[in-house]
Amino acid sequence: MNIVNEKKLSRAIVRPPGASFVAGLTRANLGLPDYQRALQQHAAYCDALESCGLTLTRLEPDERFPDSTFVEDTAVMVSRRVSGQGSRSETSAKKAIMTRPGAPSRRAEGQSIEQKLAELGLETYAISPPGTVDGGDICETEGHFFIGISERTNEAGALQLADLLKSINYTASIVDIRDLKTILHLKSGLAYLGDNRLVVIEALKTQAVFEGYELVAVEDDEAYAANCLRVNDHVLVAAGFPRFQGTLKNLGYQTVALEMSEFQKLDGGLSCLSLRF
Repeated sequence: MNIVNEKKLSRAIVRPPGASFVAGLTRANLGLPDYQRALQQHAAYCDALESCGLTLTRLEPDERFPDSTFVEDTAVMVSRRVSGQGSRSETSAKKAIMTRPGAPSRRAEGQSIEQKLAELGLETYAISPPGTVDGGDICETEGHFFIGISERTNEAGALQLADLLKSINYTASIVDIRDLKTILHLKSGLAYLGDNRLVVIEALKTQAVFEGYELVAVEDDEAYAANCLRVNDHVLVAAGFPRFQGTLKNLGYQTVALEMSEFQKLDGGLSCLSLRF
């Protein structure tokens, strides 16, 4: 039986890589990305989002910022939650928290994103200095956010974000990943599938903050696949990781496998390439 998501996403913002993409930041030792192949992979990714029911806002490539295709790092999308009786709450219009990325070369990427969000009618908040936050360090479950402290998201930024989320009736937990040298961002090793299920890499599965969730562990040799992406009734997965894809299918998820080799070379994953709301 296939799992259906009743909480639907309807839109996403994407930006294809520019030619400067090959000069993007990376800790990986996988060689330079192939620009034309990256364009093909990004186009397939956009097609997949549309097939999942999303309407795309397509921004132009920005050659000033080699990493600007990774739009997720610039903002955290939220809904204002209004507390109701008991444990129930209602959500209203989407909001965005502009992040202030940790890499100085990426700080200005959010300006065009914020402008587009305003054009789409979204209210925005912002992380202020000395705080830094990368969207890749933020994993939302239902009513709760896990905030990673990493080499890109600092403690000041994490605490600011937690306070902002609290002001709109969300809760948050801090996950310090600075000692994990195998992942750049929290969501490099963590994803929320819905249904109270978290995908986790082996190095994260013993974290106390994940107690109460059903954990779907990814073996070390398929760790890159942990950055999967639930989009309505499908889960997008990186191609080339058959055991993990099989695990998801056995759990009842409809999967879409996408080639991600050129983005992996710059530490990027499926979630990085869009802002979904």
